[in-house]
Amino acid sequence: MDTMRGTTVLAVKKGDQMVMAGDGQVSMDKLVLKHSARKVRTLLDGKVLAGFAGSTADALTLFEKFEAKLKEYSGGLLRSAVELAKDWRTDRVLRRLEALLLVADREQILLISGTGDVIEPDGGVMAIGSGGPYALAAARALMDHSDLAADQLAREAMRIAADLCVFTNSELVLEQLP
Repeated sequence: MDTMRGTTVLAVKKGDQMVMAGDGQVSMDKLVLKHSARKVRTLLDGKVLAGFAGSTADALTLFEKFEAKLKEYSGGLLRSAVELAKDWRTDRVLRRLEALLLVADREQILLISGTGDVIEPDGGVMAIGSGGPYALAAARALMDHSDLAADQLAREAMRIAADLCVFTNSELVLEQLP
């Protein structure tokens, strides 16, 4: 029982709305350890959304580092993400961290990885984690074929992911930028 799994985090930008939703399941092998983990939060006094997939301790470290970058670069999401990715890739300690970050402000969504990737998705949706592909596919379809608001769209896409992925549940935390 050494493989921890169980994350789906989805970011949706639709119109002037930006939301991020995360499921609550944490699994180890065939065992569900927790149903209500909080994988999505706000940073920089509610101006930035952040979610993680991977090791919790590593993700919390990365949240702290990212928020420090946001403060250093006056809330600039892209610059802060690039600087974090550079540090994450080159620092001897940080490069051992195993997680992915999904971050968003009112204008953009970014995926940040420890290999130096900073990716802005096409179409206003991005998802990470074991259920990420299911949530992403559902969100893209809903973006193209429904009039749902961003929060409703995220909830529905996450529900679909929870129905398909055994490592995803329907205990959602949804954060929305004001």
